[in-house]
Amino acid sequence: MTAQIETFYHNDTFTLTHVIHDGPGTEAAIIDSALDYNPANGRLGTEAADELLAYLGENDLKLLYILDTHVHADHLTAARYLRHQTGAKVGMSKNLSVVQESWSARYNVPLDTVVGETALDLALEDGDELQLNGNVLGVMATPGHTPTCLTYTYADAAFVGDTFFMPDYGTARCDFPGGDSAELYRSLQKTLSLPDETRLFICHDYCPGGRELKWVATVAEQRETNINLVAHPTEADYAAFRAEKDAGLAAPRLLLPAIQVNMRGGALPAAEDNGARYLKIPIGGDHSTWT
Repeated sequence: MTAQIETFYHNDTFTLTHVIHDGPGTEAAIIDSALDYNPANGRLGTEAADELLAYLGENDLKLLYILDTHVHADHLTAARYLRHQTGAKVGMSKNLSVVQESWSARYNVPLDTVVGETALDLALEDGDELQLNGNVLGVMATPGHTPTCLTYTYADAAFVGDTFFMPDYGTARCDFPGGDSAELYRSLQKTLSLPDETRLFICHDYCPGGRELKWVATVAEQRETNINLVAHPTEADYAAFRAEKDAGLAAPRLLLPAIQVNMRGGALPAAEDNGARYLKIPIGGDHSTWT
């Protein structure tokens, strides 16, 4: 069976959102949705998410699942908004708790507060199976980029999040808390054990060299041409390469706001006594003598 996939591109964050279905009038799942967010004024928008809702309506699709491949550090998930609009279930890795423990401390927010605000209906793990149109929507744990990374499989397609990019761009960084380059290498090989013709749908494309936007490559294409894996074919070589490369990478532009929303499964922090909601921005550097 060939899965029907409609892909939407969020230009501001280079995010690719995928809608899985079996044709008009069938059940659907959304993978890796995105909110609009302006870091200059903190304003949230739903234009990208509303485009997904319009597509569902135009095709009479019944949304069952809103899934994230991991706790994203480069965009804010629209999962909570989409759940409010559709009643669909929000799902991501059960290892969300690992991220919450790490990042709640970094933002000085009590862990029980973060857990209490979390919007998550499905805590998923390796081997879980969801039902979509009478077919299996499978769950594979593929950690390394983050502890929460999952790959979703459906028919001839797999949705790999950030573990793979297009072959000419490579593979994910591993320098976030809980990241592990050797573990990512094993997850990449696990994904490459899928049938050669399996289509791997990625979550971001940065169009290296100015080429056109792309979002899918087969297992065979990734195995034979992915620049990181071809150049570093063993676990030891790959881990050493990633450690050196990641040491020079800048933090994602939306890291601080994205983690605060995404570690809550797309929920916003609770409103404070003035009715407003706030995202924290920790101040870095040595400023102990400034006051």
